[in-house]
Amino acid sequence: MLGPVLGQSWPYVLCLYRLRRLLFPVRHSAKELDEFIPGITFIVSAFNEEKVIEKKIRNCFSLIYPGEKFKLIVVTDGSQDQTVGIVSKYPTVKLMHQPERRGKISAINRAMKIVDTPIVVFSDANSFINSNALLSIVRHYQDSLVGGVAGEKKVLDPGKNSNAALEEGSYWKYESLLKSLDSSFYTVVGAAGELFSMRTELFEFLPEDIIIEDFVQSLLICKKGFTVKYEPTAVATESSSGSIREEKARKIRIVAGGFQAMGILKSLFNIFRYPLVSFQFISHRVLRWTICPVCLPLLFITNLLLVIQNQAYIYKVFMGFQVLFYGFAAAGLLFAYNNVKIRILNLAYYFVFMHANVYLGFWDFIRNRQTVLWEKATR
Repeated sequence: MLGPVLGQSWPYVLCLYRLRRLLFPVRHSAKELDEFIPGITFIVSAFNEEKVIEKKIRNCFSLIYPGEKFKLIVVTDGSQDQTVGIVSKYPTVKLMHQPERRGKISAINRAMKIVDTPIVVFSDANSFINSNALLSIVRHYQDSLVGGVAGEKKVLDPGKNSNAALEEGSYWKYESLLKSLDSSFYTVVGAAGELFSMRTELFEFLPEDIIIEDFVQSLLICKKGFTVKYEPTAVATESSSGSIREEKARKIRIVAGGFQAMGILKSLFNIFRYPLVSFQFISHRVLRWTICPVCLPLLFITNLLLVIQNQAYIYKVFMGFQVLFYGFAAAGLLFAYNNVKIRILNLAYYFVFMHANVYLGFWDFIRNRQTVLWEKATR
């Protein structure tokens, strides 16, 4: 997956790498724990998660961290299955429930009103954390300028979902690479909600129509002058999407939320006020959601016009490669629906699939059709 995806952002990767070496020749890693064990509240948002919620609770209590410094809150707003009953069996878990489902940000806002620890960690019900994750995360907070820490997301392929998820797992490996580079340069640009922590005092109660609240919240931390670091040894693992349709809906939702976030975070376009964060935000996120998808059809059309005008032979070669690539993508689509796995075809299809969903996500955004509520994926 890295090949085709990197094709759209390799200039940013190389630029980031060179700037990091130029501006920050000496990098300091997070210190090892020196009796630094701050109190942590772990918040899990769960909607109709009866199949996984008990496993999630047990996973939370298996994390290596002093029990007297660890609190677990599970918010089950709107759940109509056995989720509430399962959570209520655990007296040490703070259960928060209301019959009305108003979205994840509403649930988090309610939970944050009772958080009294210096650090809060957010995680999804279907994501499972490695045992040392919390210890790996909190060591970063010894640096007073660190306002948040993002973990790594890994996607499991259970076999039967290989074509349904296509290259979702490989995509997240690529995202992890970018997070690592971003963090070592200055800050992570948008954290994933599967495992994200922050200083409680920096949390902002966001409006309930925010679509990707974790992304917005992490960049609001940066606006306050703090950084968000990436911790690769704190891993949240979840299964891949159950179908192409579910993966499509998820990506459309993220893109629509991304365009919404650009409006909310418009002050980050001021590169004179936020030079490092603005550079990363615009290069990593904004251009990916705006310029890159537009450049693909423009590249094809321009190349075609050059070939028609009988220009240099090299343009015909480039045209041939483009036609071949999109042919691979079309074949990948056909094979994906017929559960046939051919990696190179899946790669081509997933690349086109991602960019097509940017258009669909933007269309949902301008029509205001994307809400904070979404259908729970089958994983």
